[in-house]
Amino acid sequence: MKRVAQLLALVLCVGSSYVGLTVFEVWRVGRTQSTAQVDAIVVMGAAQYDGVPSPLLKARLEHAFNLWKQKVAPRIVLTGGNKPGDRFTEASASAIFLREQGVPQEDLLQESSSRSTYEALRNVRKLVTTDSDFANIERIMIVTDPYHELRSRLTAHEWNFEATTSSSSNSPIAGKSAFKKHVKEGVGIALARVIGFGNLWKITG
Repeated sequence: MKRVAQLLALVLCVGSSYVGLTVFEVWRVGRTQSTAQVDAIVVMGAAQYDGVPSPLLKARLEHAFNLWKQKVAPRIVLTGGNKPGDRFTEASASAIFLREQGVPQEDLLQESSSRSTYEALRNVRKLVTTDSDFANIERIMIVTDPYHELRSRLTAHEWNFEATTSSSSNSPIAGKSAFKKHVKEGVGIALARVIGFGNLWKITG
């Protein structure tokens, strides 16, 4: 029994250290900003209210708009579906916002059925292989919040994208809320690295 207890203590110690290091990696990656030129900027979806982006989504869109103006990429891919009864998807609300900022319709592409990060990047990969509008999109820059950068990048790599990330600097998520998000992401990524992001998505939805 003593040896079993020692083994369990060792496993707990190693597991805690692994998760702790992953949380630190989430924090570190969230503070990196890539400016390398890519084929497309991919904006991860967030809530919208009858066609109006939530503050979280608006912050991501403003950052993507600035990157587009800097000619980081010629196109912006907008992701995110809708809830039953919604008139707009997250992607269509995002497109409306960016058109109002002056981005031409032909520079905007929409993935309008996803409900998660995994689904969004899986669907973009499908569109790359089936939709001529998405052809030749392989190098992508994912725009999201700092706590979400690492998971988005690793998920994109799982779908064979050459992915970098860049986060919005004016996200409404800060302080204690941001800390909780970083810890949650660290735990999820630590598990996903063992079982795969696809299996984690099946478990958590």
